[in-house]
Amino acid sequence: MKPTLSRMKKNSSDSTTTWSSMIWSKDERCPFGTVPIKRITKDDLLRQKYMPPPEDAIFDVVAIAQTLTNPNNKFTGAGMITNFYNPHVEDGQHSACRLKIQKDSDIIQVGWRVDPTLYGDSKTRLFIHSQFGKTDCFNTLCPGFVHVDTGTPLDMSYMDSLTHRGVDGYEETMYIERDSVNGNWWLLLSSDYAQVGFWPQRIFTGLTSFAMNVEWGGVVYSPPGVPKPPMGSSFFPIRNNLCDAFCRSIAVLNKNGKTIQVDKVTTHVDNPNVYKVLFERLGNDKESYLFFLYGGPGESAQV
Repeated sequence: MKPTLSRMKKNSSDSTTTWSSMIWSKDERCPFGTVPIKRITKDDLLRQKYMPPPEDAIFDVVAIAQTLTNPNNKFTGAGMITNFYNPHVEDGQHSACRLKIQKDSDIIQVGWRVDPTLYGDSKTRLFIHSQFGKTDCFNTLCPGFVHVDTGTPLDMSYMDSLTHRGVDGYEETMYIERDSVNGNWWLLLSSDYAQVGFWPQRIFTGLTSFAMNVEWGGVVYSPPGVPKPPMGSSFFPIRNNLCDAFCRSIAVLNKNGKTIQVDKVTTHVDNPNVYKVLFERLGNDKESYLFFLYGGPGESAQV
């Protein structure tokens, strides 16, 4: 089951990912031959009833950068490096940052998320999401994603890795990449591209070959009639990566699996009164990166 990917995992012991409030073996990994799986409780099942509809049925409020529209787009993956915040949300709301690839109605996403409905708390956590056919699924709440990494739970908390405005914080690398041999879509995390698991090609109809659209950025949701929550850092971006929520070094993989750094995007904000975005190069004389900066106070701050 070893994948054929353009970026192979270097060394699992080098992973910089932080795991907090978890129970592990002494080396902070599950025993050999096992993977971390969240125990599904009665409360989890009850909360699932209140999950919002899938993305093709409801358009969450977004502040995103996306690849330029082209009917000839053929992407075999995409990636980003992101930082972490903990925007305040109430029950029924969520606020997230995500990388999203799509073709037709098939969607794969990875990112961080504050979502009491999904998780039962207001911690900033890792999430994955897939949509195919009539299936709309987070993490491993339904069949689809095959989890293989012994040390990365899909509801991993990032609360020990939050960015505090004005202070250089923790970053995480997140990639989705298609196996060039069997067409499975792999989730890769951290700077060593740890192979967390994969979505089998056979579950898709659109993503059986290439993705046509990629998005990076923030997304929020509130039930009808409820003000929208904060996004990202909860402040408008000010062209300072020490203060702003960001996706940097955003990239796509072309049809041959070559990584292309994205320097031209289309940006979109549903409500520019409460969320804003910037796409700029930031850095110093020694190094600089293209940053997609996003965020805002939301409507809740106006009430």
